[in-house]
Amino acid sequence: MPSDALLELVCPAGSLPALKAAVDNGADCVYIGFSDQTNARNFAGLNFDLSSARAGVKYAHGKGARVFLALNTYPQAADWESWRGAVDKTAALGVDAIILADFGLLRYAADEYPDLRRHLSVQGSATNYEALNFYYEHFGVCRAVLPRVLSMAQVEQTMAHARMEIELFGFGSLCVMVEGRCALSSYVTGESPNTHGVCSPAKMVRWQHTARGLESRLNGVLIDRFAGDEHAGYPALCKGRFIVNDESYYAIEEPTSLNTLAVLPEMLRLGVAAIKIEGRQRSPAYVAQVTRVWRAAIDACKRDPESYAAQPAWLREMDRIAEGQQHTLGAYHRPWK
Repeated sequence: MPSDALLELVCPAGSLPALKAAVDNGADCVYIGFSDQTNARNFAGLNFDLSSARAGVKYAHGKGARVFLALNTYPQAADWESWRGAVDKTAALGVDAIILADFGLLRYAADEYPDLRRHLSVQGSATNYEALNFYYEHFGVCRAVLPRVLSMAQVEQTMAHARMEIELFGFGSLCVMVEGRCALSSYVTGESPNTHGVCSPAKMVRWQHTARGLESRLNGVLIDRFAGDEHAGYPALCKGRFIVNDESYYAIEEPTSLNTLAVLPEMLRLGVAAIKIEGRQRSPAYVAQVTRVWRAAIDACKRDPESYAAQPAWLREMDRIAEGQQHTLGAYHRPWK
């Protein structure tokens, strides 16, 4: 793969204004989704109908950017036609790739639209090269988004044997294990992230100042309690503090954002095809800000990877919009491995 094809910047767009913000600030690719159950980020008031999707594709292509469409939930048995129809609509839009997770939809897309690039969604949870090569051999998948659970050494070992391009998450919220198929939020809210498009739906989130601190609750369940000098993260169940063996701490995941600016040269060396920015639920202003910083960082890394260093100004700007206003390298950095 030529070096100029590495580290594409793939940015989120939950609306047409967000798509334009991403393109105008340097995204190589933008990923979008429909405003229905085929989309794992089906937030109320966001996403695309056919008209706005056509406008987005036209705008992006006019400025040399590509558009991917995420059709990344798992079909319900009683409504298979909705998901299959979404594949048909995607193909008709002229997008540059469709992002899928379900075996049946991959089979349908490969059979009906063999010329449409197929990417494996992070929802597919493929964490080893044998699984990736299965998708390549049976469905012609040409790119996969790896889950945010692998160390950099594990990414390198996987990429050495995978027969497809690899896309890694670079910035945004972290997910514990099985991405959108997590059952934690369903347990508390009764709404599946798969069919309702979001874990910890905002309508069930409550914040309350109490004598013991700022409390966050999800559907009435206490998720966390913050002292006055603590940054309060969004109340996802996996990022709450729990009492384990009489000790209260983040037992599953801390409320902090993934930020891999510091390891871009390593990702370039490995041959990573693209860096994915999480956040289709974010505003156009957020998308513009993140895209601008990451465009500058990727360009600097490609120009001179030996001298590259994440600039303090970039990190400060990202921390201002990070979850809990702090960042981590997540699973990529595991010094004990």
